[in-house]
Amino acid sequence: MANGKSNTKTAPKREATPPALIAWHIAERGEKNFWTRIGAAWNHEDGEGMTLQLDLIPAAGGRIILRTPKQEEEGA
Repeated sequence: MANGKSNTKTAPKREATPPALIAWHIAERGEKNFWTRIGAAWNHEDGEGMTLQLDLIPAAGGRIILRTPKQEEEGA
């Protein structure tokens, strides 16, 4: 860092856009399912993929499901 600048590159700033999908962890306990929101996914600008951001990763079992957000979830 001889020039006083960091060598790490930062991602370009983009406008806040609502996620295309919400990531949910589904824990099955007996006959009940418990849904916990664990992250979200955004479409890439070129339409060739998605970025998935997980706020937590389930430690044991269950499933992760990606669903389109409901209107009340988009602001969350």
